[in-house]
Amino acid sequence: MQDSYMDMRGKTVLITGATSGIGLEAAVMLARRGANTVIVGRNPAKTEKRLAEIRQRTQSDAIESLLCDFSSQASVRQLASEFGKRHTRLDVLVNNAGTVFAKRVLSEDGIEATFAVNHLGYFLLTHLLLDMIMGSAPARIVNVASAAHYQGGLDFEDLGLEQNYRILRAYARSKLCNILFTRELARRLEGTGVTVNALHPGTVATHIWDGAPGWARPILELSKWLFMISPASGAKRIAYLAMSEKVADETGQYFEKNRVKNPSRQARDEALAKRLWDESLRLTGLMEN
Repeated sequence: MQDSYMDMRGKTVLITGATSGIGLEAAVMLARRGANTVIVGRNPAKTEKRLAEIRQRTQSDAIESLLCDFSSQASVRQLASEFGKRHTRLDVLVNNAGTVFAKRVLSEDGIEATFAVNHLGYFLLTHLLLDMIMGSAPARIVNVASAAHYQGGLDFEDLGLEQNYRILRAYARSKLCNILFTRELARRLEGTGVTVNALHPGTVATHIWDGAPGWARPILELSKWLFMISPASGAKRIAYLAMSEKVADETGQYFEKNRVKNPSRQARDEALAKRLWDESLRLTGLMEN
């Protein structure tokens, strides 16, 4: 672990999508640094297995788990409630849970599922825990985005991709939303001691693309061997934003390979970010709170 990383003892970290891939490896890295680490998974048996694995790998008992299906807003609300019952502070929130769907699917809330999980999941959970995060300042929010956002577009007339749905189009749109959310949230949190940053962890060999169409799977398997980095390598970039002293004052940024990089033109559109914020409030029912 790099010398510039904070001592995480006494700090509480919540990591979503932490039962495989980069989320799992990031949880291990944070736990080894002393953090009270809460992992979030969807499948109870798998989550319990990963909890035991992290405890064994880190020799730490300060690891616990919670369950959430991020396609369900009720489940996200339950997660926030359960976390609040167990903890009084949250020093680092890592929004990492993500998915893709080969065909257009609606969530139980009637929302296109890739957008529901990958963007609204981040948005809703962060809002529900925001008072606790601000009360723990200095604190950090890390949003796992993707370089795929450069291919993403945002059309509010067809936010749910009823017309011309494609798996990569849906994924790129959701990752664009991650960065727009990051930048708008950072603007709103200015002066609170809470930083918010997004990152592309690299093209990582994980299971997120298991939902890809059958024709694409051989190409993806070959890519894993030739081009993709390991989950541990991608997780180091999450850990960097979560723990490095070097980025303690950075906020509203998009990172690749631990360096600030300009996101796409649309991702830098402040009016677009504000409109997405308002629409996300409406879609999550937060506007009524």
